Amino acid sequence: MMELVILDASSIGNDLDYSGFSQFGHLTIYEETSPLTIIERVRNADVLILNKVRLTRTILSEAPKVRLICEAATGFDNIDLEYCKEKGIAVCNVVGYSTQSVAQLTVAMALSLISNLSTYRSYVASGEYTKSGKPNLLEPVYHEIAGKTWGILGYGNIGKQVARVAEALGCKVIVHKRKPVPDADCVSLEELCRRSDILSIHTPLNDETRNLLNRDRIAMLKRNCIVINVARGAVTDEGAIAEAILTETIGGLGVDVYSQEPFPAEHPFSKIKDFSNVLLTPHMAWGGYETRVRLLQEMVENARAFFAGEIRNRVDKL
Repeated sequence: MMELVILDASSIGNDLDYSGFSQFGHLTIYEETSPLTIIERVRNADVLILNKVRLTRTILSEAPKVRLICEAATGFDNIDLEYCKEKGIAVCNVVGYSTQSVAQLTVAMALSLISNLSTYRSYVASGEYTKSGKPNLLEPVYHEIAGKTWGILGYGNIGKQVARVAEALGCKVIVHKRKPVPDADCVSLEELCRRSDILSIHTPLNDETRNLLNRDRIAMLKRNCIVINVARGAVTDEGAIAEAILTETIGGLGVDVYSQEPFPAEHPFSKIKDFSNVLLTPHMAWGGYETRVRLLQEMVENARAFFAGEIRNRVDKL
């Protein structure tokens, strides 16, 4: 019987029903898999299902039976794709499943930061509002989002959805895309940095985008610019962006992704995590319930297609 192994169900969601995979064989579900247990768990597997676990050449060489790897994400940089190609191991990802969820968090971060909601909420929650005897508080000053320039770095499905919402809120949208498109106001990355009041990042991580928002480009940002990264941590210079907050050379920061997850105590963001103009979330933008149900359904369809001899979301064929 075919052996299917889910290596890190807790990172996909314990509230999901994984039984759809059982139609292909015997299914074993692990909440988490550590480097100490991974070899034992992959050794007899025909199908590996995972979200964050790293499958290196060394690990995969200990899994001689594996035929299919189902990645519970769009990005697949945690899998040694070259080894899979060498050994004829199929690798499937899922695209487009998290557009609504990630766009929703992006906009929520922008609205919260531009409205100083954290400060105003704390004022009421602390009891200061009640003690003040004043009917309202209007400091720190906040601004309307309508009329602001929203820069979008990366114009795939998520970037396009954010653009639609930003325009609906009255923003002027500008875009930086490696290959400009006629349906957007495309500008250079440097112009994007100089003009944006809000800059949100939606580009995948690869050799071209690593450290794309570097120290020099961060220095080009407006003093009141709000930066939001829901793409990959390493797309930005995390040290430089934290320094920009500390020196008040940008207005705010919202981040859901980090170069190391979770980020360690010595990470630059540890110094700014409690700032009122900083919103740091635990890589949850992709994970709305409906989003994860959609993801799981797509993964089951990827497996079904593979066993039917069909090509579906096969990144090893790229």
